[in-house]
Amino acid sequence: MASLFDAANLSADAPRPLADRLRPRSLADIAGQDHLVGPDGIVTRMLQSGSLGSLIFWGPPGTGKTTLARLLAKETDLHFEQISAIFSGVADLKAVFAAARQRRETGKGTLLFVDEIHRFNRAQLDSFLPVMEDGTITLVGATTENPSFELNAAMLSRAHVLTFRSLDAAALARLLERAEEETGKPLPLDKAARASLVRMADGDGRAVLTLAEDVWRAAREGEVFDEARLGEVVQRRAPIYDKGQDGHYNLISALHKSVRGSDADAALYYLCRMFDAGEDPLYVARRVVRMAVEDIGLADPQALAITIAARDAYQFLGSPEGELAIAQAVIYLAVAPKSNAAYTAYKGAMRVAKDAGSLPPPKHILNAPTKMMKDEGYGAGYAYDHDAPDAFSGQDYFPESLGRKSFYDPPDRGFEREIRKRLEWFARKRAERG
Repeated sequence: MASLFDAANLSADAPRPLADRLRPRSLADIAGQDHLVGPDGIVTRMLQSGSLGSLIFWGPPGTGKTTLARLLAKETDLHFEQISAIFSGVADLKAVFAAARQRRETGKGTLLFVDEIHRFNRAQLDSFLPVMEDGTITLVGATTENPSFELNAAMLSRAHVLTFRSLDAAALARLLERAEEETGKPLPLDKAARASLVRMADGDGRAVLTLAEDVWRAAREGEVFDEARLGEVVQRRAPIYDKGQDGHYNLISALHKSVRGSDADAALYYLCRMFDAGEDPLYVARRVVRMAVEDIGLADPQALAITIAARDAYQFLGSPEGELAIAQAVIYLAVAPKSNAAYTAYKGAMRVAKDAGSLPPPKHILNAPTKMMKDEGYGAGYAYDHDAPDAFSGQDYFPESLGRKSFYDPPDRGFEREIRKRLEWFARKRAERG
């Protein structure tokens, strides 16, 4: 397929990457983003309305953000200008804005595409606001980071955020078919290796085409690679995964919610995704400990002990054997009875404690090591619970001005069913003994 760029401007001998040669020429050619550019997509609707405002493209690498920006400029007859926040400073922005103003005076608008826009600081982002508001530029910013965290509110209020999705296996497979059509030769891979190549790309269209080029370069005449040989050739086993970006947090969130939802199979899947991508198992182990105290709690008091033991087992065994201990803990948590009653009780008690400030405990439960403290009433009337019937005195322990509070409300499941019976028994005895 022909490039979006004018081939006459390129040397006939200049090598061009396959991803560039297959760059879409129309919205319909963009793979995997039907929610944006399909017949009922939001971008399609914008173009049909004849109005295109400033946009923020948020999504993983290789999903078509730059390509769509170029096509939008073409569809709206705007001059396309591209900069990268990594290499541009205030002086560069001023020059771009000045050129856009001059262009506007001739009746030509400017679509300014800013790659990695989240790399700009707050002051640099604020410099866009006047030229966005007066129509000097139509801004299209691209970012792999969550705009809610990385861009300021002023910019987000002036731009529409569009989310790009990772390309699914079917979309990546279609790209490989187009690559074979473009090159006129089949990929020298067997069926399993071809599927593995798609997995390696991890939803990145540019990556799958780059990997395909690597395969063609490595293959000799008549050679067909199996899955094992493919791994040796392209030197990539794990999916693309940046521990400092959204993929990292999305997977740990998916793992946590799968455990909370008692889906052991899904939890194992996300755990293995993280391990396969090179995540630090001790990071995962720490999060699994948190799941034990936050989502299982006292419904199964053994959960915390098991997760701590899994962490210790990993430190003792190392990888890969120790990862099995973490996997075992994840399965245990997923099938365990769930309760956040202790977690909720702790948060409630913390709120009251902060509001109460420095209220003193009631004097009858305070020690009186000096005569003056005894004269002040410290310890007066204290009932030693072990001397009381059932080893329970029923006396009040809250500050007198605060009154009794209730924070912990265990559900009637798991071990907390037994705890609830005990609390109800204590409440009855407390009421009897006044």
